[in-house]
Amino acid sequence: MDTVCNLSSGEWSDQVLPRVTGYKPRHVVRRVASQTVTKVNPPIGIAFITLLYCAEISSACVVSYAYSCSNDVFWLSLTLLLMLIPAVMDQLTLIFVNRDLTSDQPFILFMHLVLLGPLIRCLEAIVMFCRLGKEEEPYVTITRKKQIYKDAEIELEQEVGHLVRRLVTHRNAFKRMAVIQAFLGSTPQLTLQLYVSVVEQEVPTSRAVLMCICLVSVTYGALVCNVLAIQIKYDDYKIRLHPLAFICIILWRSLEISTRITILVLFGSVFKYYAMGIGGANFLLFFFLPWVQFWWSGAQLPDNVEKNFSRVGTLSVLFSITLLYAGINIFCWSAVQLRLGDRELIAKSQNWGCLALFYVFRGLENSVLLVVWYFFMTDVYAYFCAPFLVLQLIVAYCLAIAFMLFFMQYLHPCRSLFTHNVSDFLQCVCCKRDEAPEPLDLEPPWEPGVKHSIV
Repeated sequence: MDTVCNLSSGEWSDQVLPRVTGYKPRHVVRRVASQTVTKVNPPIGIAFITLLYCAEISSACVVSYAYSCSNDVFWLSLTLLLMLIPAVMDQLTLIFVNRDLTSDQPFILFMHLVLLGPLIRCLEAIVMFCRLGKEEEPYVTITRKKQIYKDAEIELEQEVGHLVRRLVTHRNAFKRMAVIQAFLGSTPQLTLQLYVSVVEQEVPTSRAVLMCICLVSVTYGALVCNVLAIQIKYDDYKIRLHPLAFICIILWRSLEISTRITILVLFGSVFKYYAMGIGGANFLLFFFLPWVQFWWSGAQLPDNVEKNFSRVGTLSVLFSITLLYAGINIFCWSAVQLRLGDRELIAKSQNWGCLALFYVFRGLENSVLLVVWYFFMTDVYAYFCAPFLVLQLIVAYCLAIAFMLFFMQYLHPCRSLFTHNVSDFLQCVCCKRDEAPEPLDLEPPWEPGVKHSIV
């Protein structure tokens, strides 16, 4: 897995620092790197994201050809639409992060135009990685990151070379591409193909391959989404996730997203138009919520989204961010709260209230959809044990919430910076407080001319 910057940080980067809960760092120890950073991890994540991108587009084309042969124009149109929209968004993301519009690279722009930008970017990253350390280069920037160690924060200052900086930019661009591909392409595509399979009661090989690729893309994209959210909130810190934390996030997100998709498909197979209305209402709610908060706060549009950006360019970027935000929240918790009027666009605080509110209402929504499906299901599900299926989905969603709470309490890399944690909330809500002893009504003896006091 790619970490925040994937940089070698001298002797401190090779240590696995212990994590201790219940404290806050009190002083900062500063260490300066003695030489320019030249060692980074191999671009395995970039290659894996590119492989998923090419595999999903190829399998979607095969499924579309099958739909065209069977004259299913409606399913053909939706499959192509859900393939092209995220592909175009991926190209725009890579162009925006790498700032290609201000550079003279016509071949790369042409590759993006034919939707092959990730492939050429992946090859470019591999070439840059092979060139690292073979030639001396002056550093172009200095990075400062903090690591939490016992009761101190160790600040690492490093000189970063030009190739390392470009490679880190490629990693960041592909991480954002993975999130866009997962929640604007793979998740809707998986929902659509699963719905078609349920309605037609048939799963061809090409469709099964497409659904498997989408499932892998969704799982990886959800993992990257969580890691990116932590990195953005704690940008000053060097984030290190334990392998157990990765497993916990994968279980949390896979259970949450799979149960959500299954419930929507089951409900849609009985009430197709109502399911489309519920999905559209969820999308519109989460899309316009940041804009309503922005309008209500009376703030101005941020002018630091990108240098030399006009007002139209800034609005386009904010529109794309809210589009992705809404697409994520339809299926799972986005792990961030947008603040369009703020400089960073994302709230840095850990908002437990929004987290609890989201999961309470999403749990109620899923339960209502399941109950309605159970009472109005058709003969398609005659060979299924409906009560057991409902129980499985409810238990799976509860397990997803349990894994989330476990990650927040024990495996979050910056949990020591939380003002309150899950255990504090449970201690206030679930545990009984010791009852204060009732005061005794003692009356002092009365004697004239004497003042008595009871201490």
